[in-house]
Amino acid sequence: MRDPNHSAGQSVYQLAMGPGFGRLQPELQDYFSLGAGNNDGGARVGVGTGVFDVAGCPRRSLRPLLRLASLDRSLFPEYGHHVPIRIENRPGTDPQGRPFLAAVRTLEFGGVTRVMQDDTTWWEHTGDAGARSGQLVDSLGRSGLVRTRLDCSAGQDGRMRLISRGTALAAGRLRIPLPRLLDAAAFTEQWWDAAAGLFRIRTKVLQRQFGTVLEYEGAFEYRLEPAAPTPPPPSG
Repeated sequence: MRDPNHSAGQSVYQLAMGPGFGRLQPELQDYFSLGAGNNDGGARVGVGTGVFDVAGCPRRSLRPLLRLASLDRSLFPEYGHHVPIRIENRPGTDPQGRPFLAAVRTLEFGGVTRVMQDDTTWWEHTGDAGARSGQLVDSLGRSGLVRTRLDCSAGQDGRMRLISRGTALAAGRLRIPLPRLLDAAAFTEQWWDAAAGLFRIRTKVLQRQFGTVLEYEGAFEYRLEPAAPTPPPPSG
């Protein structure tokens, strides 16, 4: 288990949660501590392989729209059960010196392969009195044009809880919030299943007008491997 109070090379989740990071299950602390340069001095990529019991969009009427989103690797239109999944988490630092974690999830729906990717970046701010604060910003898809605010916390059971909301369109430093009518929120819970020796995850993306837009739930194993440097996300 890593020391959440050690600042050098901290992951974006350690920076966001502070002392609360230590309330996560020990296995989750190892999973979410992947940061640039904090793994024995070398670059690492986190690799997960497993199966989602269910994954995709349960509403047929929304699937044509999600088919367009799949071109940018942000969402996907398929819906299936027992879907093989591969996860790659790569830490890095953007041109502004901000740490980020690039996540790529590859799902196999029979003869169709879908990829979802996002970059989670720690944006730190310094107030007038010199006090530092920050937030996690999640940039969705290959373009990173859609951004959300990501809040994370440890539940009483040590599970990681992630809430993504406040969707905006972004280009460089320009940020245009979506109207509440169009906004969506994503709720994720991840935990370590000691009996199975696997990580488990459950995610739902909910929209005010349409209900559940996307969902996935399943289990996977996870390991660290050597990796090449991670390209930074789009600047902004």
